[in-house]
Amino acid sequence: MIIDWIHFTPWSSVAGGLLIGIATAILLLFNGRIAGISGILGGLFHPMRSDFAWRIAFVLGLLIAPLIYSLTISLPAVSIDADINSLIVAGLLVGVGTRYGSGCTSGHGVCGLSRFSPRSLVATISFILAGFVTVFIVRHLIN
Repeated sequence: MIIDWIHFTPWSSVAGGLLIGIATAILLLFNGRIAGISGILGGLFHPMRSDFAWRIAFVLGLLIAPLIYSLTISLPAVSIDADINSLIVAGLLVGVGTRYGSGCTSGHGVCGLSRFSPRSLVATISFILAGFVTVFIVRHLIN
């Protein structure tokens, strides 16, 4: 993935961060739930009647929002520099990591850190370090 630094504006990043923060605060205040994507999606595989509606609405919102956004603004072209096997292995490793870490970057990095959770701080640091190590291995040792 290559970042288009010429067209990068910090204001769009701030706006996106504010929207994520507001959405997670609303979910916590009105539903008492943490906006951890892996937990929300995982709850759909073991549905409880009282949880199903808000979980499906949340996931549908994640899928539909970019489509609506793309109707007003043209999205940049996406370029992935990995083969399908690498993507499958990476996806499986992320899935296993979220199970062992009891959550994902949205649950720990966004929601957990904002609640000053020490466990989330350790998890987020671990995610970042694992990303650094993985990129180093793939870019410098394997290729």
